[in-house]
Amino acid sequence: DAVYIQVKQGEGVIAGNNPRSLLLAVYRFLNEVGCRWVRPGQDGELIPRRNPADLTVTVSERAAYRHRGLCIEGAVSAENVQAVIDWLPKVGMNSYFIQFREGFTFFQRWYDHKHNPQKPPAGLTREQALAIVRSLEKEIRRRGLLYHAVGHGWTCEPLGIPGLGWDQPIPKEASAENTPFLAQVNGKRQIWQGIPLNTNLCYSNPAVRQLIVREIVQYLTDHPGIDLLHFWLADGQNNQCECSACAQGRPADFYLQMLNELDEQLTAARLQTRIVFLIYVDLLWPPEKEQIKNPERFLLMFAPITRSYTQSFPNQTVEQTLPPYVRNHLEFPSGIRENLAHLRAWQQVFSGDAFAFDYHLMWAHYFDPGYIKIAEIAAQDIKNLRVHGLNGYISCQVQRAFLPTGLPMKAIAGALWDPTRSFNELATKYFTDAFGPDGAQCYRLLAQLPNFMDELDPWARQYPAIGNPEIMEKLGQINQTLSALKLLVEANQNTTNQCHRQSWKYLGLSLEISAQLTTILLHWFRGQKEMASSLWTELKAFTCRVEDEVQIVFDVFEFIETIERAFNGLKQVN
Repeated sequence: DAVYIQVKQGEGVIAGNNPRSLLLAVYRFLNEVGCRWVRPGQDGELIPRRNPADLTVTVSERAAYRHRGLCIEGAVSAENVQAVIDWLPKVGMNSYFIQFREGFTFFQRWYDHKHNPQKPPAGLTREQALAIVRSLEKEIRRRGLLYHAVGHGWTCEPLGIPGLGWDQPIPKEASAENTPFLAQVNGKRQIWQGIPLNTNLCYSNPAVRQLIVREIVQYLTDHPGIDLLHFWLADGQNNQCECSACAQGRPADFYLQMLNELDEQLTAARLQTRIVFLIYVDLLWPPEKEQIKNPERFLLMFAPITRSYTQSFPNQTVEQTLPPYVRNHLEFPSGIRENLAHLRAWQQVFSGDAFAFDYHLMWAHYFDPGYIKIAEIAAQDIKNLRVHGLNGYISCQVQRAFLPTGLPMKAIAGALWDPTRSFNELATKYFTDAFGPDGAQCYRLLAQLPNFMDELDPWARQYPAIGNPEIMEKLGQINQTLSALKLLVEANQNTTNQCHRQSWKYLGLSLEISAQLTTILLHWFRGQKEMASSLWTELKAFTCRVEDEVQIVFDVFEFIETIERAFNGLKQVN
């Protein structure tokens, strides 16, 4: 995307190098004359009154990265996703990704109000979810955004087994017709832990590969509006087929076989849709034998889901030896260097277009109460993507990640367009825009809050023991800063600007959640587990009570899900 603006005293030219770029150029012009969008929705807008004759803007820029988008996750309403889609081009983003064929699990979590017993479930159906997706596709097309689709489900839907989500279990025993197609693990061919979505197949079997490939070709024939179709294998890990034929190659070898077979059939069907393939968990180990025959068809997507979010991608390439591939006995890296070593190994096999698919705002951000560290890490990662051969970033994240602030999202969008801009400059501007005159003080105080991303993020798996002095010291630092922030909120709660007033209100609610969670963790690490459990029940009830007040900015479902997972991890080591 490139934008060109030459306007003097309200007259001139606003242009882009494609229809979407023109939309981005219009929003860039509005930004240059004082408009701001600090979060989705009208209460996140700042629209100044200006005399058109006073407007003079000169801009000629090209986005630093090709791929700049979001992927649906968490719990969402149709309105939540539409608001995010509407917001993306306002901040220079160009892509949106709807996982699965109908995104059922994400919509069901909201409409059935999982984790919120104070709201009755609506009983969402698959057909209703599909209708929502069709309406959202129109919103994506209306803005000219690149539409990424599907990803999960290609290993079960072709067998007639729905792959709607990770919490949709079925009996492990498959039909007699399907059983030979399933991966053989520990001598058995069955649905992996009862979850179709997590069940790999016997990819050495040509009939299995053909079944999947035919399904994808038919799907793309029926859905010509997809720009980039994601073809992923099963989710989960250490669940690959162990039969003698599959043991002759790595999963990545059979994956590339299918990619080549898919390209041949798409070419025969005169379908030009590009295909995104995924390097992730077991597929982090590259193929030993196979090569992609038509690289122009494909994009590599690097998804380091087990990484730490307290370290950022380095500004230079790294040399690191890969651990050996041992089928179904793999350990996945948390270190950045180790993850990047897998990417470099794949780049010896595939040198085509590639981007990062990362999870900064999926789980780790709930353990960063100030939202400053996670924003800084995301921005630094994006600044260094080019060094590592990556041409952009799709953020797999909760869509409602604007509590306490929208700084991480703004940092992601800003770095994808212009990675040369300093994080501090961007953050300072954001806080002034979002909070008004006291924004700088708000930024300073939030930056003082410690984070617990390494200690409590479930993927990091570095849970500290009860009495751990380092985490006790961190927890002890929080309350004084929270008190100062609460005074700042009180001083600004009646400000006349609607956007600023709403920002302070959201921050106040976030501070209450952080204060309660801090108290819970203090009790836990003092060994007062029952008290911690009781207070956690109270905090869950509180977030459910205020959910309507924060619905557009805070995902109560994913917050509860993530903190519960962290407590389960703590229980295993304590």
